[in-house]
Amino acid sequence: MTTTPEATITRDPAGRGTARWSDICSYADLIPERGVCAMVDGVQVAVFRVYDGALYALSNLDPFSGAYVLSRGILGTRDGTPTVASPMYKQVFDLRTGACLDDPRVALPAFPVRRAGDRVEVALTDEHRQ
Repeated sequence: MTTTPEATITRDPAGRGTARWSDICSYADLIPERGVCAMVDGVQVAVFRVYDGALYALSNLDPFSGAYVLSRGILGTRDGTPTVASPMYKQVFDLRTGACLDDPRVALPAFPVRRAGDRVEVALTDEHRQ
């Protein structure tokens, strides 16, 4: 797990408050089709890099087991949707939105993630900070 003490603060263009961009790691440190966990402002964030190079960030908390394990999940696709399956009970989540594809009542927080040069950054809005 990576801790991220430095952050860049920007205004969220969607009007949801202030977004704080936090440096996570080098893009090259992320192995395609794998996830990593980073602690950002007290929140465990699972960051994923898929084969096409796209980045996604979700809460690391598996809501079905209560364990912080999603960064160790299995990446794949379902009907063209990039997904991660929990390593605990195998529920599948949409990497883009955090929605559980096996139970529409459940969704994980999904965080903005970007590549800034060789660095990967994740933003938490005020509502997600602890």
